[in-house]
Amino acid sequence: MTKVLPLKKFIPLSKSFNILEDQGLSYHTLADQDLVLLINAAREGIRYQAFVAISGQLPFTMAEWSAYLLLSGRTMQRYKRERKTFDQSSSEKILEIILLYRYGEQVFTGKEPFNFWLQTSNLALGGKRPKDYLDSSFGINLLKDELFRIEQGLLA
Repeated sequence: MTKVLPLKKFIPLSKSFNILEDQGLSYHTLADQDLVLLINAAREGIRYQAFVAISGQLPFTMAEWSAYLLLSGRTMQRYKRERKTFDQSSSEKILEIILLYRYGEQVFTGKEPFNFWLQTSNLALGGKRPKDYLDSSFGINLLKDELFRIEQGLLA
């Protein structure tokens, strides 16, 4: 079976696993997951409380998350107020961003250098900042490819 990223430990993200009541959740806890588990987690949805714990570990503002998930600020506020669960599409995007971030942190051997890369205009990306591509799956895949090239030393 295909593995997503070989990390340390697996904690499910879906609502059926009662994540945050018993344990903290960060992007570090996404580990050695196979695609079926990720698909199931996205289908069941990410609870807002889990999202808050995750987003607190990443360098993105709530406004940026709103843009990445293609949700208005008011919708995000409603999710917070009503403690809602994100739909499959938004949950999948959250998972994709977390996994991309974890990969980038590994490639750059730390948060700070990767955060700098995310914020800096990049010629290979048409002069845009990498984080400007997080609002689409195509953009996330483009960033994954770019990180792979960096990891392999294949800079243009």
